[in-house]
Amino acid sequence: MATCFRLRSCLAPHLPPAPLGRRLRRRAPIRGYAGGPAGLSSALLRTDSFVGGRWLSVPATFPVHDPASGAELGLVADCGVAEARAAVRAAYEAFCSWRGVSAKERSSLLRKWYDLMIQNKDDLAKIITAESGKPLKEAQGEILYSANFLEWFSEEARRIYGDIICTPAKDRRALVLKQPLGVAAVITPWNFPSAMITRKVGAALAAGCSVVVKPAEDTPFSALALAELADQAGIPPGVYNVIPCSRKKAKEVGEALCTDPLVSKISFTGSTATGKVLLHHAAKSVKRVSMELGGHAPFIVFDSANVDQAVAGAMASKFRNSGQTCVCSNRFLVQRGIHDSFVKKFAEAIKTNLRVGNGFEERTTQGPLINEKAVEKVEKHVSDAVSKGATVVTGGKRHQVGKNFFEPTLLSNVTQDMLCSQEETFGPLAPVIKFDTEEEAVAIANATDVGLAGYFYSQDPAQIWRVAERLEVGMVGVNEGLISSVECPFGGVKQSGLGREGSKYGIDEYLELKYVCLGGL
Repeated sequence: MATCFRLRSCLAPHLPPAPLGRRLRRRAPIRGYAGGPAGLSSALLRTDSFVGGRWLSVPATFPVHDPASGAELGLVADCGVAEARAAVRAAYEAFCSWRGVSAKERSSLLRKWYDLMIQNKDDLAKIITAESGKPLKEAQGEILYSANFLEWFSEEARRIYGDIICTPAKDRRALVLKQPLGVAAVITPWNFPSAMITRKVGAALAAGCSVVVKPAEDTPFSALALAELADQAGIPPGVYNVIPCSRKKAKEVGEALCTDPLVSKISFTGSTATGKVLLHHAAKSVKRVSMELGGHAPFIVFDSANVDQAVAGAMASKFRNSGQTCVCSNRFLVQRGIHDSFVKKFAEAIKTNLRVGNGFEERTTQGPLINEKAVEKVEKHVSDAVSKGATVVTGGKRHQVGKNFFEPTLLSNVTQDMLCSQEETFGPLAPVIKFDTEEEAVAIANATDVGLAGYFYSQDPAQIWRVAERLEVGMVGVNEGLISSVECPFGGVKQSGLGREGSKYGIDEYLELKYVCLGGL
Protein backbone atom coordinates (compact mmCIF):
# COMPACT_ATOMS: atom_id res chain seq x y z
CA MET A 1 0.00 0.00 0.00
CA ALA A 2 1.36 3.39 -0.99
CA THR A 3 2.27 5.84 1.73
CA CYS A 4 0.49 9.17 1.46
CA PHE A 5 2.99 11.84 2.50
CA ARG A 6 0.70 14.85 2.06
CA LEU A 7 -1.90 13.32 4.33
CA ARG A 8 0.59 13.13 7.18
CA SER A 9 1.82 16.64 6.51
CA CYS A 10 -1.75 17.95 6.82
CA LEU A 11 -2.17 16.15 10.18
CA ALA A 12 -5.34 14.49 8.95
CA PRO A 13 -6.28 10.96 10.10
CA HIS A 14 -4.92 8.17 7.96
CA LEU A 15 -7.22 7.27 5.10
CA PRO A 16 -6.99 4.06 3.10
CA PRO A 17 -6.28 4.50 -0.58
CA ALA A 18 -9.24 4.39 -2.92
CA PRO A 19 -9.46 1.16 -4.93
CA LEU A 20 -8.25 1.40 -8.50
CA GLY A 21 -10.63 -1.28 -9.75
CA ARG A 22 -14.16 -0.68 -10.94
CA ARG A 23 -15.78 -3.54 -9.01
CA LEU A 24 -16.80 -1.37 -6.02
CA ARG A 25 -18.28 1.42 -8.08
CA ARG A 26 -21.98 2.08 -7.55
CA ARG A 27 -23.81 3.88 -10.30
CA ALA A 28 -26.87 5.97 -9.62
CA PRO A 29 -29.65 6.02 -12.20
CA ILE A 30 -29.18 8.60 -14.90
CA ARG A 31 -31.13 11.77 -14.31
CA GLY A 32 -30.58 13.27 -17.71
CA TYR A 33 -32.19 15.66 -20.14
CA ALA A 34 -33.49 13.40 -22.87
CA GLY A 35 -34.55 14.42 -26.34
CA GLY A 36 -34.84 18.15 -25.76
CA PRO A 37 -35.02 20.87 -28.41
CA ALA A 38 -31.37 20.43 -29.29
CA GLY A 39 -31.56 16.63 -29.44
CA LEU A 40 -29.01 16.29 -26.67
CA SER A 41 -27.68 12.91 -25.60
CA SER A 42 -29.52 11.63 -22.53
CA ALA A 43 -26.53 9.40 -21.72
CA LEU A 44 -24.15 12.35 -21.50
CA LEU A 45 -26.34 15.12 -20.14
CA ARG A 46 -25.97 14.36 -16.43
CA THR A 47 -27.45 16.48 -13.65
CA ASP A 48 -25.90 15.15 -10.41
CA SER A 49 -22.49 15.82 -8.94
CA PHE A 50 -19.78 13.24 -9.62
CA VAL A 51 -17.74 12.38 -6.53
CA GLY A 52 -15.67 9.33 -5.73
CA GLY A 53 -16.79 7.58 -8.91
CA ARG A 54 -20.49 7.94 -8.07
CA TRP A 55 -23.30 10.20 -9.26
CA LEU A 56 -24.65 11.93 -6.17
CA SER A 57 -27.76 14.07 -5.90
CA VAL A 58 -27.99 16.94 -3.43
CA PRO A 59 -31.07 18.57 -1.89
CA ALA A 60 -30.76 21.80 -3.88
CA THR A 61 -30.68 22.32 -7.63
CA PHE A 62 -30.28 25.27 -9.98
CA PRO A 63 -31.50 25.79 -13.55
CA VAL A 64 -29.27 25.97 -16.62
CA HIS A 65 -30.61 27.93 -19.57
CA ASP A 66 -29.99 28.08 -23.29
CA PRO A 67 -28.68 31.65 -23.81
CA ALA A 68 -30.13 31.73 -27.33
CA SER A 69 -33.75 30.97 -26.47
CA GLY A 70 -33.84 31.28 -22.70
CA ALA A 71 -35.26 27.74 -22.47
CA GLU A 72 -34.39 25.72 -19.40
CA LEU A 73 -32.05 22.85 -20.27
CA GLY A 74 -32.31 21.14 -16.91
CA LEU A 75 -31.86 21.35 -13.15
CA VAL A 76 -28.35 20.60 -11.90
CA ALA A 77 -27.09 19.67 -8.43
CA ASP A 78 -26.32 22.83 -6.46
CA CYS A 79 -23.34 21.78 -4.35
CA GLY A 80 -22.25 23.75 -1.30
CA VAL A 81 -19.33 23.80 1.09
CA ALA A 82 -20.13 20.37 2.56
CA GLU A 83 -20.17 18.77 -0.86
CA ALA A 84 -16.96 20.57 -1.84
CA ARG A 85 -15.12 19.27 1.19
CA ALA A 86 -16.47 15.75 0.61
CA ALA A 87 -15.21 15.90 -2.97
CA VAL A 88 -11.78 17.04 -1.81
CA ARG A 89 -11.60 14.16 0.67
CA ALA A 90 -12.61 11.67 -2.04
CA ALA A 91 -9.96 13.15 -4.33
CA TYR A 92 -7.36 12.86 -1.59
CA GLU A 93 -8.15 9.23 -0.89
CA ALA A 94 -7.84 8.53 -4.60
CA PHE A 95 -4.57 10.47 -4.84
CA CYS A 96 -2.92 8.18 -2.29
CA SER A 97 -3.23 5.36 -4.82
CA TRP A 98 -3.24 7.27 -8.10
CA ARG A 99 0.18 8.77 -7.41
CA GLY A 100 1.60 5.25 -7.36
CA VAL A 101 0.08 4.17 -10.66
CA SER A 102 2.71 3.82 -13.36
CA ALA A 103 3.09 6.58 -15.91
CA LYS A 104 2.31 4.05 -18.63
CA GLU A 105 -1.01 3.14 -17.04
CA ARG A 106 -1.98 6.78 -16.48
CA SER A 107 -1.09 7.40 -20.11
CA SER A 108 -3.27 4.53 -21.26
CA LEU A 109 -6.29 5.73 -19.27
CA LEU A 110 -5.99 9.28 -20.57
CA ARG A 111 -5.78 7.89 -24.08
CA LYS A 112 -8.99 5.90 -23.54
CA TRP A 113 -10.68 9.08 -22.31
CA TYR A 114 -9.46 10.86 -25.45
CA ASP A 115 -10.80 8.07 -27.66
CA LEU A 116 -14.23 8.28 -26.02
CA MET A 117 -14.31 12.05 -26.55
CA ILE A 118 -13.64 11.54 -30.25
CA GLN A 119 -16.31 8.84 -30.46
CA ASN A 120 -18.84 11.17 -28.81
CA LYS A 121 -17.63 14.42 -30.37
CA ASP A 122 -20.93 15.34 -32.02
CA ASP A 123 -22.99 14.86 -28.85
CA LEU A 124 -20.43 16.74 -26.77
CA ALA A 125 -20.47 19.64 -29.23
CA LYS A 126 -24.26 19.87 -29.07
CA ILE A 127 -24.07 20.16 -25.29
CA ILE A 128 -21.62 23.06 -25.62
CA THR A 129 -23.85 24.87 -28.11
CA ALA A 130 -26.94 24.32 -25.98
CA GLU A 131 -25.44 25.68 -22.75
CA SER A 132 -23.04 28.35 -24.07
CA GLY A 133 -24.70 29.38 -27.33
CA LYS A 134 -21.60 29.19 -29.52
CA PRO A 135 -22.14 28.06 -33.13
CA LEU A 136 -22.11 24.29 -33.55
CA LYS A 137 -19.10 24.35 -35.88
CA GLU A 138 -17.12 26.23 -33.23
CA ALA A 139 -18.32 23.79 -30.57
CA GLN A 140 -17.15 20.88 -32.72
CA GLY A 141 -13.78 22.57 -33.01
CA GLU A 142 -13.62 23.02 -29.24
CA ILE A 143 -14.27 19.32 -28.65
CA LEU A 144 -11.39 18.33 -30.92
CA TYR A 145 -9.19 20.91 -29.18
CA SER A 146 -10.33 19.60 -25.79
CA ALA A 147 -9.68 15.97 -26.67
CA ASN A 148 -6.24 16.84 -28.00
CA PHE A 149 -5.18 17.98 -24.53
CA LEU A 150 -5.97 14.52 -23.18
CA GLU A 151 -4.01 12.95 -26.02
CA TRP A 152 -1.08 15.34 -25.54
CA PHE A 153 -0.80 14.81 -21.80
CA SER A 154 -1.29 11.06 -22.17
CA GLU A 155 1.99 11.21 -24.07
CA GLU A 156 3.65 13.67 -21.68
CA ALA A 157 2.85 11.40 -18.71
CA ARG A 158 5.69 9.13 -19.81
CA ARG A 159 8.14 12.01 -20.21
CA ILE A 160 8.40 13.29 -16.64
CA TYR A 161 12.16 13.27 -16.22
CA GLY A 162 14.30 14.07 -13.20
CA ASP A 163 18.00 15.02 -13.08
CA ILE A 164 21.35 13.86 -11.74
CA ILE A 165 23.56 16.75 -10.63
CA CYS A 166 27.33 16.53 -10.34
CA THR A 167 28.56 17.58 -6.88
CA PRO A 168 32.08 18.57 -5.72
CA ALA A 169 32.11 15.75 -3.15
CA LYS A 170 33.23 12.37 -4.49
CA ASP A 171 31.17 10.42 -1.94
CA ARG A 172 27.86 12.10 -2.78
CA ARG A 173 25.33 12.02 -5.57
CA ALA A 174 22.57 14.58 -6.06
CA LEU A 175 19.24 13.61 -7.58
CA VAL A 176 16.20 15.69 -8.52
CA LEU A 177 12.83 13.90 -8.48
CA LYS A 178 9.54 15.19 -9.86
CA GLN A 179 6.51 14.11 -7.84
CA PRO A 180 2.78 14.92 -8.07
CA LEU A 181 1.56 17.77 -5.89
CA GLY A 182 -1.66 16.18 -4.62
CA VAL A 183 -5.27 17.27 -5.01
CA ALA A 184 -5.82 20.02 -7.59
CA ALA A 185 -8.92 22.20 -7.35
CA VAL A 186 -9.88 23.29 -10.87
CA ILE A 187 -12.23 26.24 -11.40
CA THR A 188 -13.23 26.85 -15.01
CA PRO A 189 -15.14 29.45 -17.09
CA TRP A 190 -18.19 29.18 -19.33
CA ASN A 191 -16.72 30.34 -22.65
CA PHE A 192 -14.77 27.11 -23.29
CA PRO A 193 -16.60 24.71 -20.96
CA SER A 194 -14.78 21.61 -22.20
CA ALA A 195 -11.32 22.78 -23.29
CA MET A 196 -10.57 24.73 -20.11
CA ILE A 197 -11.18 21.51 -18.16
CA THR A 198 -9.11 19.09 -20.22
CA ARG A 199 -6.22 21.55 -20.51
CA LYS A 200 -5.92 21.50 -16.72
CA VAL A 201 -7.14 18.01 -15.86
CA GLY A 202 -5.09 16.29 -18.56
CA ALA A 203 -1.90 17.72 -17.10
CA ALA A 204 -2.94 17.03 -13.51
CA LEU A 205 -3.82 13.39 -14.09
CA ALA A 206 -0.74 12.79 -16.21
CA ALA A 207 1.40 14.08 -13.34
CA GLY A 208 -0.32 11.80 -10.84
CA CYS A 209 -2.63 14.35 -9.20
CA SER A 210 -6.36 13.95 -8.59
CA VAL A 211 -8.81 16.78 -9.25
CA VAL A 212 -12.00 18.45 -8.08
CA VAL A 213 -13.62 20.50 -10.83
CA LYS A 214 -16.00 23.38 -10.14
CA PRO A 215 -17.41 24.32 -13.56
CA ALA A 216 -19.02 27.64 -14.37
CA GLU A 217 -22.65 27.84 -13.28
CA ASP A 218 -23.73 28.72 -16.83
CA THR A 219 -22.15 25.62 -18.39
CA PRO A 220 -21.95 22.64 -16.00
CA PHE A 221 -23.18 20.02 -18.46
CA SER A 222 -19.89 19.79 -20.36
CA ALA A 223 -17.94 19.02 -17.18
CA LEU A 224 -20.46 16.37 -16.18
CA ALA A 225 -20.40 14.81 -19.65
CA LEU A 226 -16.62 14.57 -19.36
CA ALA A 227 -17.12 12.82 -16.01
CA GLU A 228 -19.35 10.23 -17.65
CA LEU A 229 -16.70 9.52 -20.28
CA ALA A 230 -13.90 9.49 -17.70
CA ASP A 231 -15.88 6.86 -15.82
CA GLN A 232 -16.32 4.81 -18.98
CA ALA A 233 -12.59 5.13 -19.72
CA GLY A 234 -11.73 3.57 -16.36
CA ILE A 235 -10.36 6.64 -14.61
CA PRO A 236 -10.33 5.40 -10.97
CA PRO A 237 -13.02 6.60 -8.55
CA GLY A 238 -12.15 9.91 -6.95
CA VAL A 239 -9.47 10.89 -9.45
CA TYR A 240 -11.87 13.13 -11.41
CA ASN A 241 -14.67 14.79 -9.43
CA VAL A 242 -17.19 17.45 -10.49
CA ILE A 243 -19.18 19.67 -8.10
CA PRO A 244 -21.45 22.09 -9.98
CA CYS A 245 -22.96 24.96 -8.05
CA SER A 246 -25.10 28.02 -8.62
CA ARG A 247 -23.82 31.58 -8.83
CA LYS A 248 -25.17 32.12 -5.32
CA LYS A 249 -22.90 29.43 -3.87
CA ALA A 250 -19.88 29.95 -6.13
CA LYS A 251 -18.09 32.31 -3.75
CA GLU A 252 -18.30 30.03 -0.72
CA VAL A 253 -17.42 26.91 -2.70
CA GLY A 254 -14.41 28.65 -4.24
CA GLU A 255 -13.23 29.73 -0.80
CA ALA A 256 -13.71 26.20 0.56
CA LEU A 257 -11.57 24.72 -2.21
CA CYS A 258 -8.84 27.34 -1.76
CA THR A 259 -8.62 26.91 2.00
CA ASP A 260 -9.05 23.14 2.38
CA PRO A 261 -5.79 21.71 3.82
CA LEU A 262 -6.07 18.61 1.63
CA VAL A 263 -5.92 20.73 -1.55
CA SER A 264 -2.37 21.32 -2.79
CA LYS A 265 -3.03 23.20 -6.01
CA ILE A 266 -5.50 25.75 -7.36
CA SER A 267 -5.95 26.22 -11.10
CA PHE A 268 -8.33 28.95 -12.22
CA THR A 269 -9.38 30.50 -15.51
CA GLY A 270 -11.60 33.56 -15.32
CA SER A 271 -11.66 37.24 -14.48
CA THR A 272 -8.73 39.05 -12.89
CA ALA A 273 -10.96 40.27 -10.05
CA THR A 274 -12.03 36.75 -9.09
CA GLY A 275 -8.49 35.47 -9.50
CA LYS A 276 -7.25 37.98 -6.94
CA VAL A 277 -9.85 36.77 -4.43
CA LEU A 278 -8.83 33.15 -4.93
CA LEU A 279 -5.15 34.07 -4.64
CA HIS A 280 -5.88 35.72 -1.30
CA HIS A 281 -7.57 32.57 0.02
CA ALA A 282 -4.86 30.25 -1.35
CA ALA A 283 -2.11 32.38 0.19
CA LYS A 284 -3.28 31.50 3.71
CA SER A 285 -1.97 27.95 3.27
CA VAL A 286 0.65 28.78 0.60
CA LYS A 287 -0.87 26.61 -2.11
CA ARG A 288 0.57 26.31 -5.60
CA VAL A 289 -1.53 28.41 -7.96
CA SER A 290 -2.05 28.69 -11.71
CA MET A 291 -4.10 31.62 -12.97
CA GLU A 292 -5.22 32.42 -16.51
CA LEU A 293 -6.99 35.73 -16.07
CA GLY A 294 -8.37 38.58 -18.15
CA GLY A 295 -6.81 40.08 -21.24
CA HIS A 296 -7.11 43.24 -23.33
CA ALA A 297 -5.36 42.11 -26.49
CA PRO A 298 -4.02 44.69 -28.95
CA PHE A 299 -4.21 43.97 -32.69
CA ILE A 300 -1.69 46.20 -34.48
CA VAL A 301 -1.68 46.70 -38.25
CA PHE A 302 1.42 48.47 -39.60
CA ASP A 303 1.70 50.23 -42.94
CA SER A 304 3.84 47.39 -44.30
CA ALA A 305 1.13 44.78 -43.58
CA ASN A 306 -0.81 42.84 -46.16
CA VAL A 307 -4.21 44.44 -45.52
CA ASP A 308 -6.25 41.50 -46.77
CA GLN A 309 -4.36 39.11 -44.48
CA ALA A 310 -4.77 41.52 -41.59
CA VAL A 311 -8.53 41.72 -42.13
CA ALA A 312 -8.80 37.93 -42.26
CA GLY A 313 -6.80 37.69 -39.05
CA ALA A 314 -8.92 40.35 -37.40
CA MET A 315 -12.12 38.49 -38.26
CA ALA A 316 -10.79 35.24 -36.82
CA SER A 317 -9.37 36.82 -33.70
CA LYS A 318 -12.24 39.19 -32.87
CA PHE A 319 -15.44 37.36 -33.68
CA ARG A 320 -14.76 33.78 -32.61
CA ASN A 321 -17.40 32.87 -30.02
CA SER A 322 -18.92 36.31 -30.59
CA GLY A 323 -15.84 37.96 -29.09
CA GLN A 324 -16.13 35.99 -25.85
CA THR A 325 -12.61 34.60 -25.64
CA CYS A 326 -9.83 35.66 -23.30
CA VAL A 327 -7.36 36.05 -26.18
CA CYS A 328 -9.64 37.79 -28.68
CA SER A 329 -8.54 41.21 -29.93
CA ASN A 330 -10.02 44.10 -27.98
CA ARG A 331 -8.15 47.10 -29.41
CA PHE A 332 -7.33 47.50 -33.12
CA LEU A 333 -4.41 49.87 -33.67
CA VAL A 334 -4.03 50.74 -37.34
CA GLN A 335 -1.28 52.92 -38.82
CA ARG A 336 -2.40 56.04 -40.62
CA GLY A 337 -1.15 55.03 -44.09
CA ILE A 338 -3.51 52.03 -44.39
CA HIS A 339 -6.13 52.98 -41.82
CA ASP A 340 -8.95 53.85 -44.22
CA SER A 341 -8.33 50.83 -46.43
CA PHE A 342 -8.31 48.48 -43.44
CA VAL A 343 -11.50 49.90 -41.93
CA LYS A 344 -13.34 49.69 -45.26
CA LYS A 345 -12.32 46.08 -45.91
CA PHE A 346 -12.96 45.09 -42.30
CA ALA A 347 -16.49 46.49 -42.49
CA GLU A 348 -17.14 44.68 -45.77
CA ALA A 349 -15.93 41.41 -44.28
CA ILE A 350 -18.18 41.80 -41.24
CA LYS A 351 -21.25 42.48 -43.37
CA THR A 352 -20.47 39.69 -45.84
CA ASN A 353 -19.22 36.86 -43.65
CA LEU A 354 -20.99 37.13 -40.30
CA ARG A 355 -24.49 35.90 -39.59
CA VAL A 356 -26.14 36.24 -36.20
CA GLY A 357 -28.45 33.46 -35.04
CA ASN A 358 -29.03 30.37 -32.96
CA GLY A 359 -25.88 28.26 -32.75
CA PHE A 360 -27.69 25.19 -34.07
CA GLU A 361 -28.58 26.91 -37.35
CA GLU A 362 -26.12 25.90 -40.07
CA ARG A 363 -25.37 29.39 -41.39
CA THR A 364 -24.82 30.97 -37.96
CA THR A 365 -21.36 32.37 -37.25
CA GLN A 366 -22.33 34.59 -34.31
CA GLY A 367 -24.33 33.09 -31.48
CA PRO A 368 -25.71 34.86 -28.42
CA LEU A 369 -23.70 36.36 -25.62
CA ILE A 370 -23.81 34.29 -22.46
CA ASN A 371 -26.41 36.47 -20.72
CA GLU A 372 -28.05 39.88 -20.76
CA LYS A 373 -25.42 41.35 -18.45
CA ALA A 374 -22.81 40.65 -21.14
CA VAL A 375 -24.99 42.38 -23.74
CA GLU A 376 -25.36 45.40 -21.47
CA LYS A 377 -21.58 45.72 -21.19
CA VAL A 378 -21.14 45.80 -24.98
CA GLU A 379 -23.97 48.29 -25.25
CA LYS A 380 -22.33 50.47 -22.58
CA HIS A 381 -18.97 50.43 -24.37
CA VAL A 382 -20.55 51.42 -27.68
CA SER A 383 -22.63 54.19 -26.10
CA ASP A 384 -19.63 55.58 -24.23
CA ALA A 385 -17.44 55.57 -27.35
CA VAL A 386 -20.07 57.29 -29.52
CA SER A 387 -20.66 59.93 -26.85
CA LYS A 388 -16.94 60.74 -26.94
CA GLY A 389 -16.68 61.03 -30.73
CA ALA A 390 -16.37 57.49 -32.11
CA THR A 391 -18.14 56.60 -35.36
CA VAL A 392 -20.24 53.45 -35.82
CA VAL A 393 -19.08 51.96 -39.12
CA THR A 394 -21.37 48.93 -38.89
CA GLY A 395 -23.56 47.34 -36.22
CA GLY A 396 -23.79 49.16 -32.92
CA LYS A 397 -26.97 47.83 -31.31
CA ARG A 398 -28.77 44.77 -30.01
CA HIS A 399 -29.83 42.26 -32.63
CA GLN A 400 -33.48 41.54 -33.28
CA VAL A 401 -32.95 37.76 -32.98
CA GLY A 402 -33.18 37.85 -29.19
CA LYS A 403 -32.29 39.65 -25.99
CA ASN A 404 -28.81 38.06 -25.67
CA PHE A 405 -27.72 38.90 -29.21
CA PHE A 406 -25.68 41.92 -30.30
CA GLU A 407 -24.74 43.03 -33.79
CA PRO A 408 -21.07 42.58 -34.81
CA THR A 409 -19.86 46.15 -34.42
CA LEU A 410 -17.00 48.17 -35.88
CA LEU A 411 -16.08 51.60 -34.49
CA SER A 412 -13.63 54.13 -35.94
CA ASN A 413 -12.23 57.39 -34.51
CA VAL A 414 -11.70 55.62 -31.19
CA THR A 415 -9.47 57.24 -28.58
CA GLN A 416 -7.70 55.96 -25.49
CA ASP A 417 -10.06 57.68 -23.04
CA MET A 418 -13.01 55.52 -24.10
CA LEU A 419 -14.13 52.50 -22.03
CA CYS A 420 -13.57 50.10 -24.92
CA SER A 421 -9.91 51.18 -24.94
CA GLN A 422 -9.54 50.71 -21.20
CA GLU A 423 -11.56 47.55 -20.44
CA GLU A 424 -11.97 44.10 -21.90
CA THR A 425 -15.33 44.13 -23.70
CA PHE A 426 -15.83 40.37 -24.10
CA GLY A 427 -18.25 40.81 -26.95
CA PRO A 428 -18.51 41.45 -30.72
CA LEU A 429 -17.07 44.98 -30.66
CA ALA A 430 -14.03 46.02 -32.71
CA PRO A 431 -12.80 49.56 -31.90
CA VAL A 432 -10.15 51.01 -34.24
CA ILE A 433 -7.52 53.50 -33.03
CA LYS A 434 -5.37 55.34 -35.58
CA PHE A 435 -1.63 55.73 -34.84
CA ASP A 436 1.41 57.21 -36.57
CA THR A 437 4.59 55.49 -35.36
CA GLU A 438 5.72 52.09 -34.16
CA GLU A 439 6.71 53.55 -30.80
CA GLU A 440 3.25 55.04 -30.38
CA ALA A 441 1.54 51.72 -31.17
CA VAL A 442 3.68 49.73 -28.74
CA ALA A 443 3.12 52.33 -26.02
CA ILE A 444 -0.67 52.16 -26.48
CA ALA A 445 -0.60 48.36 -26.58
CA ASN A 446 1.38 48.15 -23.33
CA ALA A 447 -0.60 50.83 -21.47
CA THR A 448 -2.61 48.29 -19.45
CA ASP A 449 -2.11 46.22 -16.32
CA VAL A 450 -2.88 42.94 -18.12
CA GLY A 451 -0.97 41.10 -20.82
CA LEU A 452 -2.35 37.83 -22.10
CA ALA A 453 -2.16 37.91 -25.90
CA GLY A 454 -1.21 40.43 -28.58
CA TYR A 455 -1.27 40.42 -32.37
CA PHE A 456 0.35 42.45 -35.10
CA TYR A 457 0.69 42.42 -38.86
CA SER A 458 3.86 43.55 -40.61
CA GLN A 459 6.03 42.49 -43.55
CA ASP A 460 9.15 44.18 -42.15
CA PRO A 461 11.46 41.50 -40.60
CA ALA A 462 13.28 43.96 -38.34
CA GLN A 463 9.99 45.42 -37.12
CA ILE A 464 8.62 41.93 -36.45
CA TRP A 465 11.52 41.15 -34.11
CA ARG A 466 11.34 44.52 -32.37
CA VAL A 467 7.60 44.50 -31.72
CA ALA A 468 7.38 40.81 -30.78
CA GLU A 469 9.99 41.36 -28.08
CA ARG A 470 8.56 44.66 -26.83
CA LEU A 471 4.90 43.69 -26.47
CA GLU A 472 4.17 43.01 -22.79
CA VAL A 473 2.09 39.87 -23.27
CA GLY A 474 2.56 36.16 -22.74
CA MET A 475 1.61 35.18 -26.31
CA VAL A 476 2.16 36.99 -29.61
CA GLY A 477 0.55 36.32 -32.97
CA VAL A 478 2.62 37.69 -35.87
CA ASN A 479 0.60 37.79 -39.08
CA GLU A 480 -1.72 35.26 -37.45
CA GLY A 481 -5.03 35.76 -35.64
CA LEU A 482 -5.44 32.29 -34.12
CA ILE A 483 -2.54 31.15 -31.94
CA SER A 484 -3.84 28.51 -29.50
CA SER A 485 -2.38 25.02 -29.81
CA VAL A 486 -2.02 22.13 -27.38
CA GLU A 487 1.71 21.98 -28.13
CA CYS A 488 2.36 25.62 -27.16
CA PRO A 489 2.42 27.29 -23.72
CA PHE A 490 -0.69 29.31 -22.90
CA GLY A 491 -0.59 32.09 -20.31
CA GLY A 492 -0.02 35.76 -19.63
CA VAL A 493 2.08 38.34 -17.81
CA LYS A 494 1.27 41.21 -15.47
CA GLN A 495 -2.23 40.77 -14.05
CA SER A 496 -3.21 38.26 -16.72
CA GLY A 497 -2.04 35.40 -14.58
CA LEU A 498 0.55 32.99 -13.28
CA GLY A 499 1.97 29.84 -14.86
CA ARG A 500 1.46 28.21 -18.23
CA GLU A 501 -0.97 25.60 -19.54
CA GLY A 502 -0.65 23.14 -22.39
CA SER A 503 2.68 22.26 -24.02
CA LYS A 504 5.51 20.38 -22.32
CA TYR A 505 5.55 23.10 -19.66
CA GLY A 506 1.95 22.57 -18.58
CA ILE A 507 2.61 19.39 -16.65
CA ASP A 508 5.23 21.14 -14.48
CA GLU A 509 2.40 23.11 -12.84
CA TYR A 510 1.32 19.86 -11.11
CA LEU A 511 4.75 18.55 -10.10
CA GLU A 512 6.94 19.22 -7.10
CA LEU A 513 10.73 19.12 -7.31
CA LYS A 514 12.48 17.09 -4.64
CA TYR A 515 16.26 17.18 -4.17
CA VAL A 516 17.79 13.96 -2.83
CA CYS A 517 21.41 13.92 -1.61
CA LEU A 518 22.96 10.44 -1.39
CA GLY A 519 26.00 10.39 0.88
CA GLY A 520 28.49 7.84 2.12
CA LEU A 521 29.17 6.39 -1.32
